[in-house]
Amino acid sequence: MFYIFSMDHNNILGVVLAGGKSQRFGEDKSQVKLNDKRLIDYILTEIITEFNEILIIANNSIDFMPSPKIIKVEDDEKDLGPLGGILTAMKWINKNKKNYKWISTFPSDTPFFNKTILNNFYKKININKGQLFFIKSNQTRHNIFGLWSIELLDQLEEDLMIKGERKVELWANKVGVQTIDMQFKNKDPFFNINTKEDLEQAKLIMQTYD
Repeated sequence: MFYIFSMDHNNILGVVLAGGKSQRFGEDKSQVKLNDKRLIDYILTEIITEFNEILIIANNSIDFMPSPKIIKVEDDEKDLGPLGGILTAMKWINKNKKNYKWISTFPSDTPFFNKTILNNFYKKININKGQLFFIKSNQTRHNIFGLWSIELLDQLEEDLMIKGERKVELWANKVGVQTIDMQFKNKDPFFNINTKEDLEQAKLIMQTYD
């Protein structure tokens, strides 16, 4: 079998999707502090060593950890959800004549995810089996933690811009997503913060996290 590490790892662009409106939270949650660290910086800290470049898709003016690797852009078309951010990243690759063949996507609100999980995800991928891969853990599929071939660009653009598809779940099923199962017995590294109550719970979890 041919796994992703048989490819040139330089072929992957890291993409953090931070273009949501954070309506349930009431403010831009990527900027919220958890133990004196911005929420978006948790994921950036973990993935910064894994990619040559990281693209942040965000429509607001936001702060994030300084690095020459990190580039922030706005969605090409607003209010299209995560799929719009993914399309923006794919088009950015073509527009800037980059050589990336894949994008690896992350949300900005999961402070307990780490690069060990990311690398284990990559190691389990057989790139001959598809063009889209998601992590699944404990019976839940995580649709934003994905590896997407940029060969999906044309179909994504048509489905999003012409057919009006907005739901990642449905679109991924349509194109034939492959899921990579990973099990975590104790703490959930995919815990995401959508509300103020989630933030308080994350603070409690952080007290016991190794």
